[in-house]
Amino acid sequence: MDTEQVGASVDQRERSDLPEQKDLNLVDRVKKLLGHRMLVGIKDGRFFLGMFYCIDKQGNIILQDAVEYRFTRRSSPSPMEQRGLGLILIPFACRTSCHVDCSIEEQLSLLSLNQQT
Repeated sequence: MDTEQVGASVDQRERSDLPEQKDLNLVDRVKKLLGHRMLVGIKDGRFFLGMFYCIDKQGNIILQDAVEYRFTRRSSPSPMEQRGLGLILIPFACRTSCHVDCSIEEQLSLLSLNQQT
């Protein structure tokens, strides 16, 4: 094997490692959000506020100490009802929005994360 072939095989290995490096970088960013308050909206108009506990590869989110907020249609003093739920899983397919309570630097990091996917 000549040096050009060796160089080419090294370049190919480095290129194949890049997606793994990118994934590790994204995982590190998401890990920093663990324990932050998160507000998640779903398709039926409800919102859930809780501590970000985890996310899986499919994008399902688990919130800890979650509270459900929903709009009421009946005439009541408050147009919004709430109830405590505890630990909940929010499927990716149901999610319409997701907001994290974090610093400006973390928000900018999330924006760049969103642009990379």
